[in-house]
Amino acid sequence: MMQVTVAEAKTQLSSLLDAVEAGQAVVITRRGKPIAELVPRCTVRDLLPQLETLRASLPEQLCSSVDTIRALRDESGA
Repeated sequence: MMQVTVAEAKTQLSSLLDAVEAGQAVVITRRGKPIAELVPRCTVRDLLPQLETLRASLPEQLCSSVDTIRALRDESGA
């Protein structure tokens, strides 16, 4: 991952965008602290396999989300 200062980013934006287009992430820092990250754009379709993996890793829910919210609401005394 490439790191550049704000001043460098201002003067090298075109080359930074070329690096991002090539797949490299670029972190922009101010006074040594990261403030922004340029990353390659991806489509939602590209993320679907990751989403499916996440969903498969979650535990099975024993009741509906509506029932869970109602129970939490009732517990709080609202």
